[in-house]
Amino acid sequence: MGAKAVYCCLIANRGEIAVRIIRACREMNIETVAVYAKGDESSLHVSLADQAVCIGDANPLDSYLNEDRIISAAMITGANAIHPGYGFLSESPSFAKKVEENDIYFIGPTQQTMKMMGDKITARQTVDAAGVPIIPGSTDAVSTVEEVEEIAKDIDFPVVIKAASGGGGKGIRIVKTAEELPKALKEAKSEGKKYFNDDRVYVEAFIPVAKHVEVQVLGDGQSEYIHLGERDCSVQRKNQKLIEESPCAALSDEKRQNMCEDAVKVAKASDYRSAGTIEFLVTEDAYYFIEMNARIQVEHTVTEMRANRDLLQAQLYLMVHGTLPFTQEDIQFDGHVIEARINAENPQKNFQPTPGRVEALHLPQGFNVRVDSLLYQGYRVSPYYDSLVAKVIVKSTTRAEAIHKLKMTLDEMVIDGFTTTADFLYAVLSYPVYVENDAKDVDIKFLDRYQIAKEES
Repeated sequence: MGAKAVYCCLIANRGEIAVRIIRACREMNIETVAVYAKGDESSLHVSLADQAVCIGDANPLDSYLNEDRIISAAMITGANAIHPGYGFLSESPSFAKKVEENDIYFIGPTQQTMKMMGDKITARQTVDAAGVPIIPGSTDAVSTVEEVEEIAKDIDFPVVIKAASGGGGKGIRIVKTAEELPKALKEAKSEGKKYFNDDRVYVEAFIPVAKHVEVQVLGDGQSEYIHLGERDCSVQRKNQKLIEESPCAALSDEKRQNMCEDAVKVAKASDYRSAGTIEFLVTEDAYYFIEMNARIQVEHTVTEMRANRDLLQAQLYLMVHGTLPFTQEDIQFDGHVIEARINAENPQKNFQPTPGRVEALHLPQGFNVRVDSLLYQGYRVSPYYDSLVAKVIVKSTTRAEAIHKLKMTLDEMVIDGFTTTADFLYAVLSYPVYVENDAKDVDIKFLDRYQIAKEES
């Protein structure tokens, strides 16, 4: 799968995803350029790339979020492709547009797709028109209390008012009664205006208990669109996923098939190019589209192990050849895969970040064990960025065996010098509600309901 044309790819990111992209490029004989902020000179991605350019101060606004500096770095080094990874500028239509205007290939969807799916109202309209279930509510913006009351007649209270350009929990209000409406509508609109410069809001039914299941898709933006199965991402805290697995044990084969086919419909309807994820809320008797993540995701590794396909290489293959490297029929799923995200955080102190120096390190290996990490002995974890330091992914024949294997792997792992979430995740993996049967009671509120702590050994 070597490159046909000569490509040089700049990685507009840092940490473990930058390392992951560089490895995929190297395997496909594509040159790489790392960009880094001051203080990140000793990061692993900098030493692995063919070239490295400092783009500014540690504050992300001066470096990893600075569109012009990243484009300049591409120009200086002769890079003709940019991979944005996840986070930072990965879902910025303005960045994708700038990249393309400078005749650089953007490894991801087009800015048009990003715009369409980033606007929650347009996304709902697109998905609804494709015949895929959306959470009941409005398909247009609402601007008056009366409009919301009218919708509430059909879907009942509580309802949720959401900002059209929202994200990160901003511009969302749960409204339990009609009396609360005027205040909630006003607040959601002004928050949307403040954070996203967009005061449009829409209304959805409130779904308190549901699983969070997402489907990995891949498209060429023209005629080929496929899925690579689903991931259960219900174990989360403050909307941050901690454990992901595939398949989702609580889905029937029929529901799984319908969801995956619906995800492909969304990819088609949005002319999706590259790797992306369609997120669903799943209740006992239904599922609903929530949003599309128009980028590679942290947990793409789970899918890779279950489908035995390299998603980063697929993205690069599409760039080089203009087609996908495999078809739907080529995808064969195998075993049960679980991933634990290891963050430099202290669970005992409300998960506050714990940046520090790696004093001792042992990352486990073995049959069907994978660890993606940015750590090495002596590396100092930065306080300025996301606290993710490693992802531990294992595969086994059954869910119970995969849980056991992941626990053994976490038990073997050594990261000394700062506190991580590894012990806490071990405790979650040991918790009866998570372990038993098909984990149908593990929904997005699971960690809020149970006080899980590491058992004293």
